[in-house]
Amino acid sequence: MNDQLKQQLVEWRRDFHQYPEQGFLEMRTASIVAAELDRLGFKLRTGREVMVSKEMMGRPSVKTVAAHAEWAEQNGANPDYFGLFLDGFTGIVADWETGKEGPVTAFRFDMDALPIFESDDADHLPEKEGFRSVAPGSMHACGHDGHTSIGLGLANLMAENADQFTGTIRIIFQPAEEGVRGAKSMTAAGVVDDVDRFIAVHLGTGVPHRHFVAAANGFLATTKMNVSFRGMASHAGAQPQDGRNALLAAASAALNIHAISRHSNGASRVNVGELHAGSGRNIIADTADMKIETRGANSSINHYVKEQAIAVIKGAAQMYGVDYEIDVAGEAINCDSTLALAEKLAEAAKGSPFIDEVVLEDNSSAGSEDATYFMERVKAHGGEATYCIVGTDLAAGHHNKLFDINEESLFAGVDVLYRAAVELNGVT
Repeated sequence: MNDQLKQQLVEWRRDFHQYPEQGFLEMRTASIVAAELDRLGFKLRTGREVMVSKEMMGRPSVKTVAAHAEWAEQNGANPDYFGLFLDGFTGIVADWETGKEGPVTAFRFDMDALPIFESDDADHLPEKEGFRSVAPGSMHACGHDGHTSIGLGLANLMAENADQFTGTIRIIFQPAEEGVRGAKSMTAAGVVDDVDRFIAVHLGTGVPHRHFVAAANGFLATTKMNVSFRGMASHAGAQPQDGRNALLAAASAALNIHAISRHSNGASRVNVGELHAGSGRNIIADTADMKIETRGANSSINHYVKEQAIAVIKGAAQMYGVDYEIDVAGEAINCDSTLALAEKLAEAAKGSPFIDEVVLEDNSSAGSEDATYFMERVKAHGGEATYCIVGTDLAAGHHNKLFDINEESLFAGVDVLYRAAVELNGVT
């Protein structure tokens, strides 16, 4: 990898970091990515070609999409490609077709940011170096700015060395990984149905700098639910009997959701993360909104916790005489990596000058990832899939306002994945 590409990787990452975009709003990011991929000669499919509308969970409102489109246009979106993503369908699938017989290998990179106010502490590197988020309330606090840059770096190395490959190399840029909302829609569109090998990548997650994990397993199946309770407002002193208290219904539901029995067949989780209700101290609350998540070691266990939570919500609503509505705002399944493919990645990583230690398999994850939809679909069609981790130094934990990475890990990510592509699709 030459110094010019290293510099470009850092520039891309800092640009994406400075202009973060949350899920299904990655219009600026996607326009820049599409422009670079088109310049390199990749065959592009974008937006509605690669996303199924009904499978997009937790979509922002039409008003939010329109307002963000205006922001993106004013903040550096590529004008030649910006129009492809105005409706919030921000996925990209880029194919390098060699014309030679060989497998289809896909690499997936997520692009979205988080709803976090980034720190303006003087010692915070993005603040110090002038690339702190300019979008208040949005921040790349999980490394997806780095993932997108790694994807572009891989694309550049592919194009520079095209004669070394057979088959098809597919690079997938996915929106809305946060909240596990975006992969299902792309999977439903069939973007991996012909894929023989699938590789997803993440920076950090506690893996030390210059270390590489070829197969990260243990992702929990999960469901994210937005719950609304709707009752009847009334004066709390004069006519309390006329009210139907949505706040109390939600509070009862929150307490009893946390009382759901754990499952004996594996890890299970449940959490009420937000609860907003009422409009005044002397008013029977007629509205309450709650955000909850369930998790399980597998999809069956998660389904058990989810159904128990729904039963609690229904019962609380009935007890207080209020209406309720549940919106599934995100969901992911469990899926473990294919060890045979992970072994090939591990061998590729051992040859990288940016990696000192390679771990074949790590089963310690307690989080969730919607790349599992891609992985499970590929495996169901007879292919192989793995989820790998490129280690990095972290200024603070993921989803923290002080989050930052060691940018040398970008070089490691590109180098290892390029070596893996050569191993999997190289001319023999």
